[in-house]
Amino acid sequence: MTINKNNNVNQSEIRKGILRRSFQVVLSLVLIAVLLFLSVGRVNWIFAWLYIAISLLFVIVNYFILPAELIAERGSKKENVEKWDKIISNLIIIPFLALYIVAGLDIRFEWSSNVEILIQFIGIVIFILGMAIVSWAMVSNPYFSTAVRIQYERVHSVSTKGPYKYVRHPGYIGMIIYNIATPLFLGSLWALIPAVLVCVLYIIRTAFEDSTLKNKLDGYKEYTEKVKYRLLPGIW
Repeated sequence: MTINKNNNVNQSEIRKGILRRSFQVVLSLVLIAVLLFLSVGRVNWIFAWLYIAISLLFVIVNYFILPAELIAERGSKKENVEKWDKIISNLIIIPFLALYIVAGLDIRFEWSSNVEILIQFIGIVIFILGMAIVSWAMVSNPYFSTAVRIQYERVHSVSTKGPYKYVRHPGYIGMIIYNIATPLFLGSLWALIPAVLVCVLYIIRTAFEDSTLKNKLDGYKEYTEKVKYRLLPGIW
């Protein structure tokens, strides 16, 4: 009876975590949509709608392919988060939101010379590639959290499958790719400025996270001896 009761409590917590994460993701997409359409001053912006639709599609796909425990963890309140990660995560929010505002204003006031539609479609392809890499990383790593912390309560261990065979932080590669692709997708060259700032902060976060895992996660030092590079094979 005790085991069944504990299992029921655990499943209940997982369901609550999934609901919280679903709300967080939907809310973020709504916020992005509001920023895009308010800044552009109209709703008939097809590439903005396409951007939201593709993002939502990935959300739906991830809901079905990711472990329930991982989704729940990503939606839960985090403990023992690294202090430096709280600072970097808050800093990232500023250029991340600015990206959408600048993109909308750029289209509205035509700051960029007309971006060829071919460039925008290339941006779409690169954006999808980046999102797919992030999804692949999440599927391969059951500890892919939204915050840098050692998940003692989930018996945190090193992930070595999928893209983790080639680089130590493939999720950040995907995030960098889709953030750089977003301005091209939306047809705004000026939005590349905040996008680059987001990517720089992700690179800094990668360096700090890698150092933290070496010091605190059992087996990670040995993993770094096998997988030499953090983000780019042969470079870093």
